[in-house]
Amino acid sequence: MAASNAMALTPELVALCERVVADPGPEPGLVELTKDEIDAAAARFDAECGAEPLWVFAYGSLIWKPVFDAVEARRATAYGWHRSFCMDMRRWRGSDEQPGLMMAIIRGGICHGVAFRLPDENRRQLLFDMIWRETSYPEDMASIRWLHAASDEGRFKALAFWAGPKGSFILDRLPLEEAARRIARACGHIGSNAAYLYNTVAKLGEFGIRDRNLWRLQELVAAEICGMTLKSRTVG
Repeated sequence: MAASNAMALTPELVALCERVVADPGPEPGLVELTKDEIDAAAARFDAECGAEPLWVFAYGSLIWKPVFDAVEARRATAYGWHRSFCMDMRRWRGSDEQPGLMMAIIRGGICHGVAFRLPDENRRQLLFDMIWRETSYPEDMASIRWLHAASDEGRFKALAFWAGPKGSFILDRLPLEEAARRIARACGHIGSNAAYLYNTVAKLGEFGIRDRNLWRLQELVAAEICGMTLKSRTVG
């Protein structure tokens, strides 16, 4: 039997996960990056790029919620990396009461994503905007790195965020079933974890990309939401 092209995780199911959650603010004991520190990082990456075009490799939320107007977008592959919902998330799309998961790329395998070429003008400001959105603390900066990507047009260097993150918040090799249970239940002040997954899978599909693990994960999350809804109606 041929696999269905329709996602099991629908906007209607995602809507069931949305709720109002207060922003808990920065994590206790951690000092947030200052604007001067972010500007210094933007200047460094701008200088490292030099006269070459600035490409950003997007594999998750940057595809469907960019902070820039790209002059070109192309399907691309990063070799030696793969997607993983491996980061414990207790803010943004999760909470202490119901932690969620954020995606990163970690070593091994391949990752099909989208490469965006940024305009040459105002490049440093665009880098500042991306770093401002994607990072919070000095420890996060180590996961911003250049990687080698390839497309039908050839190979090129691209900047990636949350590539190879390390720390106590990394939950590597989490079974998909456990990831689905978290994602189906987690919500933060900017929205649900299910919406994050849905938007990523849907947008990848627009570029002709179907990530096998993400496709299975959205099926599991949809089943979790349906199960929770049925249980709630039965109890009620």
